[in-house]
Amino acid sequence: MPKKSIEEWADEAVESTPYLASDEKSSAFRESTQLNQIDKNKIETHPTVKPWVHFVAGGIGGMAGAIVTCPFDLVKTRLQSDVYKNVYVSKAAQNTVTSNIKIVQIANQASIHFKETCGIIGNVYKQEGFRSLFKGLGPNLVGVIPARSINFFTYGTTKELYSKAFNNGQESPLIHLMAAATAGWATSTATNPIWMIKTRVQLDKAGKTRTYANSWDCLKSIVKNEGVTGLYKGLSASYLGSIEGILQWLLYEQMKLIIKNRSIEKFGHSNDGEKTTGERIKEWCQRSGSAGLAKFIASIVTYPHEVVRTRLRQSPVENGKVKYTGLLQSFKVIIKEEGLASMYSGLTPHLMRTVPNSIIMFGTWELVIRLLSQV
Repeated sequence: MPKKSIEEWADEAVESTPYLASDEKSSAFRESTQLNQIDKNKIETHPTVKPWVHFVAGGIGGMAGAIVTCPFDLVKTRLQSDVYKNVYVSKAAQNTVTSNIKIVQIANQASIHFKETCGIIGNVYKQEGFRSLFKGLGPNLVGVIPARSINFFTYGTTKELYSKAFNNGQESPLIHLMAAATAGWATSTATNPIWMIKTRVQLDKAGKTRTYANSWDCLKSIVKNEGVTGLYKGLSASYLGSIEGILQWLLYEQMKLIIKNRSIEKFGHSNDGEKTTGERIKEWCQRSGSAGLAKFIASIVTYPHEVVRTRLRQSPVENGKVKYTGLLQSFKVIIKEEGLASMYSGLTPHLMRTVPNSIIMFGTWELVIRLLSQV
């Protein structure tokens, strides 16, 4: 019999270790090892998504949502502005229907706001033409595509970095909070000039009173008359508005976790390969719907910053004086002159735009990630 080397003896000793215990213990050890191996085969492995995939998928998702919901964005911007406040006077506050039930009152006012929003869209179509419904779509897309690309890219990348640096590679609400805050601040800083131009173009009246020929003309006018810093008006409100994005990401991640846990409880694993097409579509719809619900809650909580941001981006008044000069000053002036309710001007078209926008955007983002991850 040939002699065995020390390495061979060592290997055999290691392999025989489970059998050195009693029969009962060794049997339990072998069964545990087999079960662990089976579990490993069942658990889905989630490969790390490449940063460029987040970037591209976010841009495509943002573009799809922006195109579909652009008319509502136009109405929202006009209702937020004091330029159109006398043109679009809501009848919700003049509603004569009274009820002791708060829910009935809220539902009735919401119905009026919904009808008025559709009415404004109809009036814009009749008076200014179909193309006017998509005013600002050019700079909106120019803003949305990089904004969503930067947001999803920054969030996905920093979430992975923060989890490895501060939480042993595990995700948590705190990690989501940090990543969402970083993504919000980075996006606001990079894209504020684009949103500035979009707002000015949307507030520009049609006909002989029109100020800007196009987005490029608007850019040149702002830089000439207000300086480069004029492109960053409303940035403080945008930073405040990043709270909305932070809250949305936190809620969305928690809802996704609930959906995932339900799936594991139902199927005993998280492997999509063993689910039917209908089940995968159902879970995708649930995740997309979660993004819309998260946006709905976040928007209601943080909406006043939207009005302040729009006012800060308005062009100066005719005598050269700027009415809204800062974040806190704008809050005080608007509440003093127009009341607290004005801080929610345009909320209905905002929700009608952002909720389906988020559903489309996050749903498209997830689909594109799946497709590009296979490339």
